[in-house]
Amino acid sequence: MSKFFINRPIVAMVISIVLVLVGAITILTLPVAQFPNIVPPEIQVLATYVGADAQTLEQAVATPIEQQMSGVDNMNYMYSLNATANSNTTLIVDFDVKTDPNTDFILTQARETQAASQLPVDVTNYGVTIRKAVTAPLMLIALYSPHGTYDANFLANYAYINITDPITRSPGIGNVQVFGAGQYAMRLWVRPDRLAKLGITVPEIVSAIQAQNTVNPAGKAGGEPAPKGQEFTYSVLAQGRLVSPEEFGQIVVRETPDGGVVRVRDVARMELGSQDYSIVGRLNGKPSAIIATYQLPGSNAVDAAAGVKKLMTQMKQRFPEDMDFAIALDTTRSVTQGIKEIVVTLLIALGLVVLVVYVFLQGWRATLIPLLAVPVSLVGTFVIFPLIGFSINTLSLFGLVLAIGLVVDDAIVVVEGVERHIEEGLAPKDAALKAMEELSGPVVGIALVLSAVFVPTAFVPGITGRLYQQFAVTIAISVLLSAFNALTLSPALAALLLRPRTQSQGLLRKCFDWFNRSFERATEGYVRWSATLVRKTAVVAVLLVGFGVAAGFFANRVPSSFLPDEDQGYAFVNLQLPNGASLERTTAAAADVEKILASTPGVQYTTSVVGFSLLSFVRTSYNAFFFVTLKPWDERKTRAEQFQAIKAHLNQELSRLPEAIAFSFSPPAIPGVGTSGGFTLIRGPRRQRRRVPGEESWRLPRGRPQAPRDRRLEHHVSVQRAPGVR
Repeated sequence: MSKFFINRPIVAMVISIVLVLVGAITILTLPVAQFPNIVPPEIQVLATYVGADAQTLEQAVATPIEQQMSGVDNMNYMYSLNATANSNTTLIVDFDVKTDPNTDFILTQARETQAASQLPVDVTNYGVTIRKAVTAPLMLIALYSPHGTYDANFLANYAYINITDPITRSPGIGNVQVFGAGQYAMRLWVRPDRLAKLGITVPEIVSAIQAQNTVNPAGKAGGEPAPKGQEFTYSVLAQGRLVSPEEFGQIVVRETPDGGVVRVRDVARMELGSQDYSIVGRLNGKPSAIIATYQLPGSNAVDAAAGVKKLMTQMKQRFPEDMDFAIALDTTRSVTQGIKEIVVTLLIALGLVVLVVYVFLQGWRATLIPLLAVPVSLVGTFVIFPLIGFSINTLSLFGLVLAIGLVVDDAIVVVEGVERHIEEGLAPKDAALKAMEELSGPVVGIALVLSAVFVPTAFVPGITGRLYQQFAVTIAISVLLSAFNALTLSPALAALLLRPRTQSQGLLRKCFDWFNRSFERATEGYVRWSATLVRKTAVVAVLLVGFGVAAGFFANRVPSSFLPDEDQGYAFVNLQLPNGASLERTTAAAADVEKILASTPGVQYTTSVVGFSLLSFVRTSYNAFFFVTLKPWDERKTRAEQFQAIKAHLNQELSRLPEAIAFSFSPPAIPGVGTSGGFTLIRGPRRQRRRVPGEESWRLPRGRPQAPRDRRLEHHVSVQRAPGVR
């Protein structure tokens, strides 16, 4: 094969140029991520049972769905979260990492359909949502009013009406959630004393509102069939849904035979308020609407974040006066920064390789051949990426950095083999033919041996195997392309470029002479020591055993983990008060945490979500969660502004809070695999145990108000809406 390309060098050049061009185009289309796609697909099932507590949600909603979901194909595990605050059930089904998220979505939807008949009617009417999702947000966008013109309720509703839908349509975004005041809603605050006096129940009021607050299509006048001579046709517009508190107050609840009328305004107070008061959003301690965007599984995180930023910049032009936004959290910053540093490392490694090759070969013609072969092998590797589902990530780029030293070896071997025959008096073309007759077999053998070292890693099962699969396969592909170049491009270039070596002159000659003398002395010293050690095998064996014991000793004492705890540019803080603590108490404690974060060096933004915890994924009045965004890496110069120092400082200050438990922790090493660094414990059913003397507990006593069934029927109380059943 080498003879063909030596006689036709243009063919070898064209193949290499096409390989580089296709690889360069492929780079522009490949997804960019921090790590390979190793996150197991997760499907969420969300259901709402208005007014229900957590135990009722578990029994009436979560259990029927879980029973049908059990045994779905390729499921790893599932768990449900039931929250009293928003009467919401969230079932999370985790599938095997090898499965297709679209297939998992269809399977989950089919199992939920089987459970639909067992769910309460109110749950079915409200709607059950099934979606592909990830656990942690991709970005947080804070919508705020710099001068306080707009309150949190207005900001949240502006986000719901004008921002969430465009962001949801943005490529790569799977879900958008607004943390802050709820959407506008007509609130009816009933007066229990008047209800009792008039004998009216809440279900009666609900029924009256549902019957009288409707859309009433009235058809048209003069439509066909019409009498002869009809000249016009008009659409009849009837009064539709009610829009003001006054209109809701006019709703008739009850009429008496003597003409008496009881209206909603007689038994309730109406106001335009918020649909949900259980959550509060703040940016740096000021009211704001926090828009959390979640990545669509399998999409390009960097492109998705860039698309959202561009969209927000465009929508800002239509913002009302005194409204602005800030990117409070961007998890792709560490991705872009990490890849940028790896690219710089790649260029530095390439430069060092060129320098080393030039120093050893001591000729620009000989150096040019390996220099041209390296980019062909590296860039050409990306051609294979789409075929095997790889992405541009830190591990694949690390593989290319390591591969630089491997792919250059084949070209150097070819160059030195051709130069040796040229020094023996052969013409460059004849020397290339002669050298390739000798080197073709070894080049192929070396490539196969190196590939055999890395390829088995691709078959390691589980997340660990998927994590290092791209690293190993990238090196194997680049090594095989290097061998192909050594059989095609390198001998063709050697036949065209190499000439009998001439001695350099001047300063360059002195540098080469000094290097050659130093290298010869080092080689002679190495040979002498090798000869000595060969004669003293016992000493070598003792040294080998000693190094082995030392390696085992230090390996057992060095901390181990799945991935290191790195500075990703942000951290999390969780706040928890005693069970049952009010939202007012939690808001006050959250303000203390915000003061600590504001005084911490290196912190840029503090995004507070009071009434929610990312660790449990549920809304509770006694939880708060903080997304702490750090300043860019180049702005954090001092030791106190480094990630580990910031985290240690925060934990020290937060431990002094008397009214709550608060702590900071790292985000997950791999986005989407959990919600935090470390590991997660899920506690199963507890056994009854004896109380330890002196033990304190925050658990509140539980109780259910009981209403006898006969008394409920006597007073026309709905059984479904009764507080308790017995």
